[in-house]
Amino acid sequence: MSGIVRTEAAPAPVGAYPHARRVGDLLFLSGVGPRQPGSNAIPGNVHDAGGRLVGYDIEAQCRQVFANVRAVLEASGAAWGDLVDVTVFLTDMQRDFAVYNRVYAEYFAGVEACRTTLGVTALPTPIAIELKCVAALPARSR
Repeated sequence: MSGIVRTEAAPAPVGAYPHARRVGDLLFLSGVGPRQPGSNAIPGNVHDAGGRLVGYDIEAQCRQVFANVRAVLEASGAAWGDLVDVTVFLTDMQRDFAVYNRVYAEYFAGVEACRTTLGVTALPTPIAIELKCVAALPARSR
């Protein structure tokens, strides 16, 4: 079984792709960032008078990205505990890893998902974190 998942509970994708796709017993989430559903505001971003990004709060962005992943999982009939693999992209590994790792530990307590964290120079929107996730679908949603 395969199927496309789209939900208004998560921010709209910034390109031509769905929020997730079911393939057999697996659910593949597209990259998920910390934009807020509906407004596309990015929590914790600080702009100067000219509108240029001058700072951000990685903890606020972590909490929002995890909420967005949860929204896509739930729209797909999956739950947080169904995550089996998480790839995390950070735009400033040195500055943000410790805070991100602490918040990640809160959200993933008891969840034995594999994880890879990569430092990247930029993401498509002015965000500091993005997640790419794979979940194993529970029997009830197959």
